Amino acid sequence: MENNQNADPSNGQGKCPVNHEQAPLNEGATIVEGNHEGSQASSAGKCPVMHGGNTSTKASVTSWWPNALNLDILSQHDTKTNPLGAQFNYQEELKKLDIPALKQDMHNLMTDSQDWWPADWGHYGGLMIRLSWHAAGSYRISDGRGGGGTGNQRFAPLNSWPDNVSLDKARRLLWPIKKKYGNKVSWADLLVLAGTIAYESMGLKTFGFAFGREDVWSPEKDVYWGSEIEWLAPSDERYEDVEDPSTMENPLASVQMGLIYVNPEGVNGKQNPLKTAAHIRETFARMAMNDEETVALTAGGHTVGKTHGNGDASLLGDDPESADVEEQGLGWKNPSNTGKGRYTVTSGLEGAWTTNPTKWDNGFFQMLFNHEWEPRKSPAGAWQWEPISIKEEDKPTDVEDFTIKHNPMMTDADMAMKVDPIYNEISLKFMNDQEYFSDTFARAWFKLTHRDMGPKVRYYGPDVPEEDLIWQDPIPVGASDYDVAAVKNKIDAAGLSVAEMVNTAWDSARTFRGSDLRGGANGARIRLAPQKDWEGNEPARLAKVLGILEPIATEFGISIADTIVLAGNLGIEKSAKAAGVTLIVPFSPGRGDATDEMTDAESFDPLEPLADGYRNYSKKDYTVSSEEMMLDRTQLMGLTAPEMTVLVGGMRMIGTNYGQTKHGIFTSNEGALTNDFFINLTDMDNSWKPVGKGLYEICDRKTGTVKWTATRMDLVFGSNSILRAYSEMYAQDDNKEKFINDFVAAWVKVMNADRFDLN
Repeated sequence: MENNQNADPSNGQGKCPVNHEQAPLNEGATIVEGNHEGSQASSAGKCPVMHGGNTSTKASVTSWWPNALNLDILSQHDTKTNPLGAQFNYQEELKKLDIPALKQDMHNLMTDSQDWWPADWGHYGGLMIRLSWHAAGSYRISDGRGGGGTGNQRFAPLNSWPDNVSLDKARRLLWPIKKKYGNKVSWADLLVLAGTIAYESMGLKTFGFAFGREDVWSPEKDVYWGSEIEWLAPSDERYEDVEDPSTMENPLASVQMGLIYVNPEGVNGKQNPLKTAAHIRETFARMAMNDEETVALTAGGHTVGKTHGNGDASLLGDDPESADVEEQGLGWKNPSNTGKGRYTVTSGLEGAWTTNPTKWDNGFFQMLFNHEWEPRKSPAGAWQWEPISIKEEDKPTDVEDFTIKHNPMMTDADMAMKVDPIYNEISLKFMNDQEYFSDTFARAWFKLTHRDMGPKVRYYGPDVPEEDLIWQDPIPVGASDYDVAAVKNKIDAAGLSVAEMVNTAWDSARTFRGSDLRGGANGARIRLAPQKDWEGNEPARLAKVLGILEPIATEFGISIADTIVLAGNLGIEKSAKAAGVTLIVPFSPGRGDATDEMTDAESFDPLEPLADGYRNYSKKDYTVSSEEMMLDRTQLMGLTAPEMTVLVGGMRMIGTNYGQTKHGIFTSNEGALTNDFFINLTDMDNSWKPVGKGLYEICDRKTGTVKWTATRMDLVFGSNSILRAYSEMYAQDDNKEKFINDFVAAWVKVMNADRFDLN
């Protein structure tokens, strides 16, 4: 692969645990001054458009007020941006797709070389594999963001990353197929399918493929790719100590801005395969890959295709997002010679890894271990490894003239597979057992390209593997035909408090991540390691509640997962009744219970809530504000800003704070689901003053008497102009009923977020 080198996750304790939202600026744009409103000059010759609407460096509120809380990530991918409309259902469209015909067209494409961008050796396999790899390979386990599940590679910044040079051509080669099949296949599915078909075309028996990825229609604002202000800035900028790969800033996985994995020339461009191996191990772990999967993916990715660096990289034109309109969305125009074929410049490294780069074989390991290697410069000036001596017949041919032979090459990451003792042992095992290598790679490729799709219930197509894989977080189907009212009566008689029931249900459900569709209440993994011991889940309280709910679940023959959610719903109903409102919280039975054997405990560690504004909890002080961390969790749960507002206000009144603190409980009627939080937050008879780090007192403005205490997560709903607008709406005398209805709707949304059988 070009620059798509290799990688495993770190705990990240004390590191920044959230996605950092960057202001949506177009760098380099300017504000045109002169002849603006208020000028007495004639309007003739004035600029006829409003400046600063979208292209100015001062185009956004956050550029004027950089410390303002940016709520944009809670409104991204609004249905207004989707040209297919709110009624479009991709799962229904997939049922109309002629999958065999699509796959045949994809196979035909692999060897249908186009003059405008010819295929190396007449086969697009290497290019298409790199396309899929770089689409899926941006996934990181820390926050579940990135990956190929949304087709986001079509948009900035990914479409213009230095590591994605020439992938604009790959996407354009796929366009006739996308045009033909239209809405029946998403770009997201097509981008990932391309690599799988490429491997099949070159002889690999793949493990399977699932359709079901739905496209987004604008850049994803929620993904933090790093704080660097230039592409490929030195790795040091995202490490506390670059000598210790585990100190890479969370939630990042790649070693430099604009790379998918590690630098192919070595750490900061310096050749040291053993040092590179340490960074590979950390990076791939952060992508949920173990050592064996890492070696398989590295070798399997480099068994076919080549790198491109036969020319001067400094002569390449602008990236797609910067290129002028006549380039029509393409970038990196190469003026050297033909600028394509043997003269292509992509990563700057030049050469193939194997003798037969269009064939799935054992050539990578044979080449790596049967030769001695030394660092040399490519024609583009990039460092790579080449054999000290090699027989002519072992060299790969030129991509255009098969009578010409060239030296093979290896990246620093490839050499790490030979130098690192653990990687070396695995590599030799693969070299001596091609069948085992092929199967391991096929499974790792399937994991790489499906890791962010969520559970198998979301998979579609004839090639979905029957085998349940532990990284898919399997959950058995639970009972759904039972007397819900009888279960609730039994829970009610057990004597649990409203807060105990609501907190347990919330803690079980809040782990859901819309980024990779993991976590949630289904499976009841809150009772398993590691979740049962998480500080934020209050293990003592959790054990007490589970000790009461589990026998009830057993008595009725239902899942503990359903029982936990039912208890939470009961708590909401009781708190609403205390406010004078009788209601039934909607409930959908059918959740199942996962077991320890179904749970990869280590992979669940990153789902731990290090802060939860809904329960006024923070595990420790972090470099980002508590309210920013609340936004991050809100976005991961798939909630909007109004839903966040009503849930926080309601849960404060119910009394769900972590550790039973009283911060933010702006009422004398704790336990009742009232809108008192908003009424008292917006009451100008009060004043507010800081009394400690992140803590505040709300006082009577006239007497100075302290009424309540609060955290930043409470007061932001009055200080932020957007959130205050929501708070004022819920504080209105005519919106008490709306408050309760909206709270219940948002609560049910959280409880059902992982019910893909319903959604």
